[in-house]
Amino acid sequence: MRCPFCEHAKVHKHGRTRKGVQRFQCPACHQTFTETFDTLYYRRQVSPEEGHTILQSHCEGNSLRGVSRISKRAYGTVVSLVRKASEKAQMIHNQQVQDVDSQTIQSDELWSFVKKSKSKSCREN
Repeated sequence: MRCPFCEHAKVHKHGRTRKGVQRFQCPACHQTFTETFDTLYYRRQVSPEEGHTILQSHCEGNSLRGVSRISKRAYGTVVSLVRKASEKAQMIHNQQVQDVDSQTIQSDELWSFVKKSKSKSCREN
């Protein structure tokens, strides 16, 4: 395991949290952290399996309130998890998709997006 702060190659076990989660310490920067640091589940009361179920339900089109009823979690918890997942996905997308050289762009839904109507359409002469 690497240190998430300074990228030091080797970290040491440093006890456990009150919940029983393993804590680690970096010998270089002396920071402590858990395995879930910098993930969706850091300092949350949601297990990875339950979080996956919540996010999957939301992706399938269920409303946030419906997901909170199904998962028996507070609405705020569900909203917070979905927001954090979207922020994380946006960060990953921005890191991975850079300098894309494209020749052809497909715009199937362009007119439905700009709400083109027949009265406002351009007529060719």
